[in-house]
Amino acid sequence: MEHVDVVVIGAGLAGLSAARMLTRAGKTVAVLEARDRVAGRNHGAVFGNGVPIEMGGQWVGPGQDAVLALIDELGLKTYPSYDSGAALTYYDGAAHRYDDASFGLPEPDAVEAGRVWEAITALAERVDLETPWTTSGAEDLDRQTFDQWLLGETTNALVIRFFRLIVPALFSAEAHELSLLHFLFYMKSGKSLDVLVATTGGAQESRVIGGTHRISERMAAELGDAVRLDTAASGITQSDAGVVVDFDGGTICADHVVVAIPQTLAGRLRYSPPLPAARDAVTQQFPAGSVIKFNIAYPTPFWREDGLSGFVMSLDHAFNVVLDNSPHDESCGVLVGFLEGRHARASSELTAEQRRELVLGDLVDYFGERAAKPIDVLEKDWNAEEYTRGCYGGRLAAGVWTNYGKAVATPVGRIHWAGAETSDVWNGYMDGAVRSGYRAAAAILDATA
Repeated sequence: MEHVDVVVIGAGLAGLSAARMLTRAGKTVAVLEARDRVAGRNHGAVFGNGVPIEMGGQWVGPGQDAVLALIDELGLKTYPSYDSGAALTYYDGAAHRYDDASFGLPEPDAVEAGRVWEAITALAERVDLETPWTTSGAEDLDRQTFDQWLLGETTNALVIRFFRLIVPALFSAEAHELSLLHFLFYMKSGKSLDVLVATTGGAQESRVIGGTHRISERMAAELGDAVRLDTAASGITQSDAGVVVDFDGGTICADHVVVAIPQTLAGRLRYSPPLPAARDAVTQQFPAGSVIKFNIAYPTPFWREDGLSGFVMSLDHAFNVVLDNSPHDESCGVLVGFLEGRHARASSELTAEQRRELVLGDLVDYFGERAAKPIDVLEKDWNAEEYTRGCYGGRLAAGVWTNYGKAVATPVGRIHWAGAETSDVWNGYMDGAVRSGYRAAAAILDATA
């Protein structure tokens, strides 16, 4: 039977970062990837006019030091997201332009939204990132959903609608589908709510020229034959002597294994002996969000002519978060937007043509009739991806952090866990994925030193 020092399951950012660190330390590695490509939740596509575009995770920003350093190491370049002009918030049948911190809300509502925002910020500061379940008052924070807390914090109907839009914009899940503690942990993990929603100075500040999938492709090129595509792992047997990993068509043994796939997929592997109950419970209660991503290409970024940045939030529509996604050379105009949470689940039952009509209809409401005439429309339903089963990342519902949180990243013998959902810094983001890969690799190197 073939033997390597470490088997890595999954060739996304987490798995490849771990494999790269291990091989540089002299370890032999095999990376098993079920897909016919690397990069996991990063995925590149090409418009009919030949312009490349990202159909998966795409933005990087300040403070994301691990992924930014990796991008630089690999010889890739970034460019700033377009962020000039007025933004739009659509509610009660009308679009409201703004270029301040009001989010286009009427002054009394904006003041109340700001108060709630500050309350979230103050609560998030209390969270212990390394061990969220030990946070002061963790049980109270964890037993309620974010939506329950919101309804207890304000009676302003417009402000409630506003925050019920913010949550799926970040999680691709609804406000009642995650615990308050998880929401607060995520906010602090990504520095703050201000940073997570911002473009310039925030999590959407920059993009990688050619697409973020190139990060994984360049790491895979370095690793060469160690990366094996179309190789779906199915089970892990662990003993004092090592691990044996079963995959389609064979087996491979190693001293350690890094499981670097989404939590819900990690739970589908067969483990012998069975995982501890707490770890198994984590995989059962860590669902991914629901999202369908669209990139819509136009001959030019015509909205800029009207002094608009392209950023839209709508409290009325299904296609309710939109940004300017035009390429760095401005060879065409591109709008990117999302059907998230309940809207993604409902829209998945439509035909592709019906979804296209829905999306273009909403864009016409925002930008006028020119939005009805794109040169190309690309969509990606991440819930339909067999080896992803949802994006942007996983979430924990009420009670999960305090009951099972310590099992999220804790190794089980020779089995190590990686992936953006296992990181305590930039959880759910590309930077968190890279950090998790480094953490898992470091633990193996420490154990074998």
